Amino acid sequence: MGALNTFPLSFKVKGKRIIIVGGGDEALNKVRLVSKTTASVEIYARHIDADFSAFPVRLKARPLRAADIAGAALVFVAEEGADAELAKTEARRLNIPLNVVDVPGECDFYTPSIVDRAPLVVAISTEGDAPVLARLVRAQIEALLAPGIGKIARLAGGLRQRVESLIQDGAARRRFYEDLLTRPEADAEALLAQHVANGAGSGVVWLIGAGPGSEDLLTLRAQRLLQQADVIVHDQLVPASVVEMGRRDAEQICVGKARGHHSFSQAQINALLVRLAGEGKKVVRLKSGDPLVFGRAGEEIAALRKAGLAYEIVPGVSAALAAAADTATPVTLRTVSSGIVMATAHGAEDSELSHWAALAGSGLTLALYMGKAIAAETAGRLLAHGAAPDLPLGIVVNAGRPDSTSYAGTLGDLAGGAVDFADGPAVILVGHAVAHGDWRNAANAAANTYKAA
Repeated sequence: MGALNTFPLSFKVKGKRIIIVGGGDEALNKVRLVSKTTASVEIYARHIDADFSAFPVRLKARPLRAADIAGAALVFVAEEGADAELAKTEARRLNIPLNVVDVPGECDFYTPSIVDRAPLVVAISTEGDAPVLARLVRAQIEALLAPGIGKIARLAGGLRQRVESLIQDGAARRRFYEDLLTRPEADAEALLAQHVANGAGSGVVWLIGAGPGSEDLLTLRAQRLLQQADVIVHDQLVPASVVEMGRRDAEQICVGKARGHHSFSQAQINALLVRLAGEGKKVVRLKSGDPLVFGRAGEEIAALRKAGLAYEIVPGVSAALAAAADTATPVTLRTVSSGIVMATAHGAEDSELSHWAALAGSGLTLALYMGKAIAAETAGRLLAHGAAPDLPLGIVVNAGRPDSTSYAGTLGDLAGGAVDFADGPAVILVGHAVAHGDWRNAANAAANTYKAA
């Protein structure tokens, strides 16, 4: 790592003056930043071109005087000309920190990209070299910090004296603050009483949908909670890159269920979640797709309810919706498909297949999960129950991931074994709406059956 050319710090401006020289858009950009402080902001410009009316600033539409700079805490120069040169000369003479917009070599300090959760503030700076990168990093941090975290920070500050008087051990105090800051819905007084009584907070399980596998399809809430978890209990299908988005020191437990091999039974997973949360830990139960769609979350929720433990559901992008997005398939489409049915092909009985065949024939779209190994057999059974052989069909493997592949054809093609699958989880879409998707990149010759709508 290279040495820093600047030292990051927080500069106290309460009750002080900040001077901005310039009346255009560059000055307005600085006003947006410094007006978040409690300082008095003064703008000096011979011509005021930008609209500053939304900000609590003092406009001085006149030439700058040397005396205007005296006593300022910070000076920003956001224009060129005589006033700008005077401001720079006086700021340097009086040793007032100076920032000349877009001229790093003349700056005593740089304005960082700021994540504002006052009193919590995160500043990102690249020493003026890459402001666009700073903004991108800021966006990522914004996603990790809940909008209400500033209020919680103020609450923690207000409780500090009481906490220190009631909880003597430093590690125990830290556990209380971690519990308070990661559970904004909790009653602070009740939580403090609980920590005083038993030295630990109550556990919680967050059942989180990891989506189809790409990190950028995780919800912002999922990202935040992954950073708060003590333990991450994850499925086999959740990629390592998603699991690694959790806290670096979080314990990771794979309870993988691969086809033909179950390292943990569902009963064992239930017991594990109950035990971990019962120990006061914050547990993420990370599931592929959405936890409530073929994720067996219902059984885990029942176990947590029975044990009296707190839980929360965080939805994820289900594989069927990712498959539809990959192929621009409108699974519901006016005058074509009035709905979608999500079902698993494994263990399906004849009565279910008969029902699915009737629904597909009536215009609904079928999204069949977990059926790759028995895809041809399932297609044949649907035909036997009255589904039309020319019913449009599309298959997406590894939906939502960079290595996603697709196949297109008809139900009859699949029943005849005409489709070869790539490795990975597959979703089979069946119905008239499938023909309106974009299957031009499908890997098989049958892709010519459909054209983009």
